[in-house]
Amino acid sequence: MGSRRAMLLDERAGGRVLTDVDLRAALAVCALDPVAAVLATARLEQATVSGLRSAGGTLWGFAHDGALRAVCWAGANVVPVVPTDDPQLAARALDAFAGLARAQGRRCSSIVGSADMVLGLWDRLSRTWPAAREVRADQPSMVIDDEPRIAPDRTVRRSRVEEYDLVLPACIRMFTEEVGYSPAGGPGGPYETRVRGLIGSGRSFVRVEREDGRRGPRDTIVFKAELGAVAGGVAQVQGVWVTPERRGEGLSEAGMAAVVQLARSAETPVVSLYVNGYNHRALAAYRAVGFRQVGTYATVLF
Repeated sequence: MGSRRAMLLDERAGGRVLTDVDLRAALAVCALDPVAAVLATARLEQATVSGLRSAGGTLWGFAHDGALRAVCWAGANVVPVVPTDDPQLAARALDAFAGLARAQGRRCSSIVGSADMVLGLWDRLSRTWPAAREVRADQPSMVIDDEPRIAPDRTVRRSRVEEYDLVLPACIRMFTEEVGYSPAGGPGGPYETRVRGLIGSGRSFVRVEREDGRRGPRDTIVFKAELGAVAGGVAQVQGVWVTPERRGEGLSEAGMAAVVQLARSAETPVVSLYVNGYNHRALAAYRAVGFRQVGTYATVLF
């Protein structure tokens, strides 16, 4: 394995671990397909400020004819970005990334990104990495770059810092429904820290209603969503959730229209998301808002 890793780190093989000096070139690669690359771009933009060492992962690159042609972010998520129409070049990039991934061993919770690249990378790793818990091979990647087609829910707004204890349980419920296990790690855990950070940065959105509880009136969240990644002119919506008791009332459509209006700006004119292909209700809701499919994501979950 050591010789294999050394070969892949050799410039002639095309694959190597990138450093801070490569960030500008890596961002240029991501800019070729900003919607597919937004998860990686967000990490790279962070690294331009604080350095790759503090960005929470490793950046791999693949070069051809003296130019960087593909990159792969390897952190909590592995995100391959291979923006080429040349199948042979893409295969060589994936071969290089798979070799680096085998040398490092699995440290991630998922591989996510453009479906062809994610599934191609997983095909190369599936015989040596531990088995995946689930492979979601068809996740339409959708965008909207104009005003929503339907009226926004004017009660949807950005979450407030003091609402953390209200927002966190809704986020945990959504994650558990979607992924199949609770992400909760206790006070100060990584999931809790992420939720707190999204609220503090204005990237968490909620509709809060007052309802009568056993101990008197209380606030409850009936709709929520977050901007999980904002980079390269793209704001990617994640974590869309409507409380089960209120589903079927159109809250997701009007809520997402509001999120689009709040999220779009001169810096992020494009709002994107990806959704499981079998979730026909969600797909219909997003299309009603004005989202259109521009590609396909895939996610390999561990």
